[in-house]
Amino acid sequence: MTEKVLLVTGGSRGIGAATCRQAAQAGWAVAVNYTANPGAADEVVRAIQADGGRALAVQADVADGAQVLRMFERIDAELGQLTGLVNNAGVVDRRARLDEMDVARWRRMFDINVIGSLLCAREAVRRMSTKHGGTGGVIVNLSSAAARLGAPGEYVDYAASKGAIDTFTMGLAKEVANEGIRVNAVRPGLIDTDIHASGGRPDRLRELAPQIPMQRGGTADEVANLIVWLLSDAASYTTMSLIDVSGAR
Repeated sequence: MTEKVLLVTGGSRGIGAATCRQAAQAGWAVAVNYTANPGAADEVVRAIQADGGRALAVQADVADGAQVLRMFERIDAELGQLTGLVNNAGVVDRRARLDEMDVARWRRMFDINVIGSLLCAREAVRRMSTKHGGTGGVIVNLSSAAARLGAPGEYVDYAASKGAIDTFTMGLAKEVANEGIRVNAVRPGLIDTDIHASGGRPDRLRELAPQIPMQRGGTADEVANLIVWLLSDAASYTTMSLIDVSGAR
């Protein structure tokens, strides 16, 4: 049986790291992408290897086309034929209103959250599609509940970038449905990861938990559970879906 090969962008922390670990347990060989923290990526790789899995840490800024190409070429050479992609890499920024933001912030947000996902999906399709001689595969994009909530007064630019991911997911799913590729998106709500601290609000989850009908934030593993299911054959007729993991928020 051919080993399944998965790339998880932003795989060194949070939801990405949880997805890497769970996917490895499900039998995937995993490429753990990171941008600037090799130690964290190596830690995920070591955990997978200690459990008997196969993993590789691969550095690339997903917003840089040349780096993305080199990353995919290394995966081809060291892990084999790609059959799964989780577009997880993404950034948020400081809380602000639109009239307080600048263009540099927007460009960074869309370069990483949107262009990066398109770049990686393009390379994945080139390898997975039966049109290109592939055997099929699965793409899971990480969107956000912010795509439908809008994040007013906080991150409307982030919400807009994730709205783009929703639209991209639906369009690409239709485009490659008859080429052996399924494409879905997962939309996390308030999840306990360090993305909140990176946006300058380390206590955001605790502050907003009372607004969540379930009265708590989610965990990275709870999101990863769904991602790994979507990657699996159990989801063989699921494509073009946008699935919330948000505690009813």
